[in-house]
Amino acid sequence: MRVLVAGLGNMGRSHALAYHNHPQAEIVGLVNRSEVSLPDELQGYPRFKTFEEGLALNPDLVCIATYSDSHADYAVAAMEAGADVFIEKPLATTLDDARRVVATATRLGRKLVVGYILRHHPSWMRLIEEARALGGPYVFRMNLNQQSDGPTWETHKALMQTTSPIVDCGVHYVDVMCQITDAKPMRVSGMGLRLSDEIAPDMYNYGHLQVWFEDGSLGWYEAGWGPMMSETAFFVKDVVSPNGAVSISDGNKGASDDVDGHTKVGSILVHRKTSDQVIEMPDEPGHQALCDAEQAYMIDAILNDVDLTRHMDDAVQSLAICLAADESIRSGHPVELGER
Repeated sequence: MRVLVAGLGNMGRSHALAYHNHPQAEIVGLVNRSEVSLPDELQGYPRFKTFEEGLALNPDLVCIATYSDSHADYAVAAMEAGADVFIEKPLATTLDDARRVVATATRLGRKLVVGYILRHHPSWMRLIEEARALGGPYVFRMNLNQQSDGPTWETHKALMQTTSPIVDCGVHYVDVMCQITDAKPMRVSGMGLRLSDEIAPDMYNYGHLQVWFEDGSLGWYEAGWGPMMSETAFFVKDVVSPNGAVSISDGNKGASDDVDGHTKVGSILVHRKTSDQVIEMPDEPGHQALCDAEQAYMIDAILNDVDLTRHMDDAVQSLAICLAADESIRSGHPVELGER
């Protein structure tokens, strides 16, 4: 199938490499508004400055890895033009736009996959399985604070022109919470703080959300970006239930200059009231292997007409929780999700 890749940052390059190596994909164009260096494998493909130029090639599949504020419009345009869509998280920057994208996919019968990379990671799948086996209600304690400087801080500042860390990163880990509890989220609150004069006055680079679920489960997620962030306890992934806990226990991971560290587990500690069990997770896939898995899933969904209704609904739900936290931070009041 003919593939167009829009956005050639870290994720876009990796997705393009995945398509380059997939036997059933043919890249017809790469889109990026500025000049970027590319690996040798991608050097020979046509490159375009605008999304419209790329879409004029009539691709079968469009991969959208641009900044978040363009996601919804690009996805709708691609589907209206006859293409299926893989879109990096977050699905959109507003809940209305997210619902508009999903509604377009449903109306036109297009396949829409959102880049929730942890859903393709065997160690994270095992963590979810072990947590569900303990039974709820749950307490979720998760964070990803990234001490960034130089080019990484510049990237974070660019992202924060439209999207806060609590939304950009939070959708991954809130999605994990939702997969474990499988209960309806009811209420969200948040707090945040602007810790740098280098970002917009109405933006914050540190945020914390709390979410209440219908089954009694509670979750918190914390995210911060910037050179001021602490590297102590900056990677916490912990699920507690009445019957024990499941935790990523193999030391701190997630440094902003180590993209593989954001997804690595290493080992899982399952604590029960009578014993502890350490589950080693050797040979975990790296970042590129996970992107390969995502695109293999995308292509399989197209070829085998996989029903993606639950996948799309889950993507909207996790985004709704994070956007509600952003709203709570800005308003100073909790947000009732049942009213949405």
